[in-house]
Amino acid sequence: MPAGIVAMNTVGKVLLGLTALMASAQAAAVGRLVDLTVYDRTSQQELPVYRHDGRYYVAGQPGHRYQIQLRSQEQMRMLGVLSVDGVNVLSGDTADWSQTGYVLQPYAAADILGWRKSLSEVADFVFADAPRSYAARTGRPDNVGVIGIAVFLPRRMIHPLPMPAPMPMPEASTADQRMQPTEPAPPAPAAPAMQAPPVTNASTPALAAKARAEGPLGTGHGERENSVVSYTDFERASSSPNEVITVYYDTRERLIAQGVIPGDMPPPGTRPDPFPGHFVPDPR
Repeated sequence: MPAGIVAMNTVGKVLLGLTALMASAQAAAVGRLVDLTVYDRTSQQELPVYRHDGRYYVAGQPGHRYQIQLRSQEQMRMLGVLSVDGVNVLSGDTADWSQTGYVLQPYAAADILGWRKSLSEVADFVFADAPRSYAARTGRPDNVGVIGIAVFLPRRMIHPLPMPAPMPMPEASTADQRMQPTEPAPPAPAAPAMQAPPVTNASTPALAAKARAEGPLGTGHGERENSVVSYTDFERASSSPNEVITVYYDTRERLIAQGVIPGDMPPPGTRPDPFPGHFVPDPR
């Protein structure tokens, strides 16, 4: 997807928001101006969103690659400054609203596959133990476990565009996400590509306890893949975002322990029965 540079105040050169492709709305999306969803690329499933105490959460699986899907709900271009674990996914800087971001076209959708390394390459987002996250490995562990986007409307609104007919979104791995250039943004600092840990089944109490003991989930710096973007100009209507979307994430076991996800109900027949027999048998 896009990558670009935003100037000091509200004006700046930002990377253009993809030649993004249209997509139909999805139930798990979060946001008003822009819908944000998280898609597990390993299991090929959109992660359900859980609302708890006014916050939104998704459950990730360690070792699984994922992508962030952005879908514009407006008939104008918009800028989204996107962060993962408190780090700008384009520049690698500690995230701030004034930084560079992706520019979405009207009613368009696009997939952010990973940390932007160049105009043609990203390092995949992959769920990993917090100490192995990109943020922790670059000395910034304090905000691991959150995805955020600050959405900005443009200063000048040209004639509104009619809403085009929806088109099916291609597979994320084949989507060609292009943008038009301005100034190159510095690539995110390199971190060694991490090997995905083996996927485990945390359905048993022992494995669930192990998952909780291992600590929270973060986003690692995965293998590199092609993702073509370019830069464009974008002038913000305000220095403050028009919308901020926040989605927290962790393992399913930890979210159950925190009360975010209701615990699994025991299967029928497992509760003790006070009257299982009629007479007293001899002890063995």
